[in-house]
Amino acid sequence: MIRVLLADDQLLVRAGFRALLDAQPDIEVAGEAADGEEAVRLVRELRPDTVLMDIRMPRLDGLAATRAITGDFELSGVKVVMLTTFELDEYVFEAIRSGASGFLVKDTEPEELLRAVRAVVGGDALLSPGVTRRLIAEFAARSKEPAAASGLSELTEREREVMALVGIGLSNEEIARRLVVSPLTAKTHVSRTMVKLGARDRAQLVVLAYESGLVRPGWLG
Repeated sequence: MIRVLLADDQLLVRAGFRALLDAQPDIEVAGEAADGEEAVRLVRELRPDTVLMDIRMPRLDGLAATRAITGDFELSGVKVVMLTTFELDEYVFEAIRSGASGFLVKDTEPEELLRAVRAVVGGDALLSPGVTRRLIAEFAARSKEPAAASGLSELTEREREVMALVGIGLSNEEIARRLVVSPLTAKTHVSRTMVKLGARDRAQLVVLAYESGLVRPGWLG
């Protein structure tokens, strides 16, 4: 059973998500929070598998709440998905850098929301359907200038290659086709790279690819 915490200051939004999630045989809503402080407290108390976290909330916003959760070693198993009203929200890339596993717009189709919850719990990065790979590059371009490639010395050449492909938004299946290997082999390379770099999930690996300079904005074809 996948346990989800809802964090949004709008009661109607929470009610809508709860009705959808609780209707699934493999998902249950573990609790609800109306602000960031309550969200952090409930995550520590309830230990859900994932949190659907609104970016803009009173007392403590979603970014700060996410940093508090992802920065706590005891909560390392909790995945955070940011909720935003607009796909081009200026905080989206910062949210992923803060440790979020991805983000969704609030008007996401029900089927996509369910797929998203299951995907992040399974360790996949998550972007709303309308958010393209170029959007990741756009936010990366607005972020700080990447430092010279560092922290990558432990990676093999193949792992660096795989990390770069993850950085431009390719899935395991697409990486497998690009490198002419099996999807399982591609997944293994991605997993080993994450372990070596201490990345929480695939989304953080994307951020590290940009911030290390391994991938730079404008490289997408």
